[in-house]
Amino acid sequence: MLHRMKAALAAVVLFAGVAAAQDLASFEKRTTVKVLPNGMTLIVCERPEAPVFSFYTLVDAGSADDPQGASGLAHMFEHMAFKGTSEIGTTNITAEKAALARVEAAYSAYNLEQRKLVGQDPKKLAQLKDAFDAATKDAQQYVIPNQFSEIAEQSGAVGLNASTGEDKTDYFWSMPSNRLELWAYLESSRIADPVLREFYKERDVVQEERRMRIDSAPIGRMVEQFLAAAYTAHPYGRSGVGWPSEISQVTATEAEEFHKKYYVPANMVVAVVGDVKSAEAMPILEKYFGRIPAGPKPPEMTTVEPKQFAERTVTIREATQPFYLEGYHRPDYRDKDDAVYDAITDLFSNGRTARLYRSLVRDQKIAAAAAGFSGFPGEKYPGLFAVYAVPVPGKTPAQLRDAIHKELDRLKTEDVSDAELAMFKTRARADLLRGLASNQGLASQLAEYQTRYGDWRELFRQLDAYDKVTKADIRRVANQLFVESNRTSTTIEFTRPSKPTPAAAAQGGAQ
Repeated sequence: MLHRMKAALAAVVLFAGVAAAQDLASFEKRTTVKVLPNGMTLIVCERPEAPVFSFYTLVDAGSADDPQGASGLAHMFEHMAFKGTSEIGTTNITAEKAALARVEAAYSAYNLEQRKLVGQDPKKLAQLKDAFDAATKDAQQYVIPNQFSEIAEQSGAVGLNASTGEDKTDYFWSMPSNRLELWAYLESSRIADPVLREFYKERDVVQEERRMRIDSAPIGRMVEQFLAAAYTAHPYGRSGVGWPSEISQVTATEAEEFHKKYYVPANMVVAVVGDVKSAEAMPILEKYFGRIPAGPKPPEMTTVEPKQFAERTVTIREATQPFYLEGYHRPDYRDKDDAVYDAITDLFSNGRTARLYRSLVRDQKIAAAAAGFSGFPGEKYPGLFAVYAVPVPGKTPAQLRDAIHKELDRLKTEDVSDAELAMFKTRARADLLRGLASNQGLASQLAEYQTRYGDWRELFRQLDAYDKVTKADIRRVANQLFVESNRTSTTIEFTRPSKPTPAAAAQGGAQ
């Protein structure tokens, strides 16, 4: 206990100097927010330590916003955002757009025949497929592959990337400060004027990504089944990367419609952090991002996951590493107890002093790893508080389940110690400051909090919420949350592959 207290005090001393330079007042002096007439929110934060800047574009739409029957569309469009514009990535935009229209018409005819459950004509299907392939080849002649990324990288961009979550889609990289205007042109162009070239080629890439992340990965398959069991109504229960049958048939036309609905300025925040002066940078950003056509902010989702009344279980039996995962429905990030869920996560999972590690890994030696995490698979809507553990050889998922439930019951019946509560609050402050240490980390946080709360300052007010968490709060929330009827659990049980029958073996050998 003395060792842990010393560690907590050391963390306070370590971050005291950093905190002095990173408090709310100092950020307010260096941060400018402007909402353009088209609805786009721009944030500029001055940080002149090095001649570089980072940006973070947050689109308030993710996999949960995929249209019914088109799961994976948000992720698909993220890929397309790197394909270029009418000015980048083409040798002849007029000819290319005409060719792309022919591709879409050919695919529509082929897809219509392919989807027929009754009366499909194999000969006609083959002809339509040949016509689609020919149209695709014709359109490809106008493409300059990867030109968008190459322009950015040749001008010093690093960390060129994007990600699609359930709640949002992010685009980000870092660049020399003297390339700010080039970046503003590139980023605003792909928002306002994306060209969905090589769509069906990229769709194959996304399908392969699914095969690698889900179909060929036992944990990926388990998580997909876990979420499908935990949710009956809300889109959080769908595959974020997309169901195979839907990815394979999503079209460029559907992607274009998704872009028109969600990639509107009123649904986006762009944050720039680094060696930029707001008075000079903001006019540049206004010039480029202000030209993006306005559009209505998409309506909020109205689907609400109904209350769960009975435990749901999924058991997967195969020859792979055993695993145990369980989750409990919790409210979204706006709930008054959101900080309490963070406290429980910290108590369970933050390092080697965390309860699950100490109990299951160190003391009982039944698990190789154990942790809990909150806000899964998203936080914008009511998500899950999840707990997982990986058994060591000779131990079973059932033993892990029992051990986890004992720790959950402890949280419901016993107050946490003063030291544990103090360490949570110290670590929360330290984690916040670490996240702000880099330009990229700060840009992402500013954009995130501006989007979720309408004010980036809420990032710092979060510390006040952590400071107010009490032992009684933790017990109360634990008793509300960790209820059997609110639980969904998934187990991977190791099962040896069955040996083929002599007849089957002989048949296989003959082939």
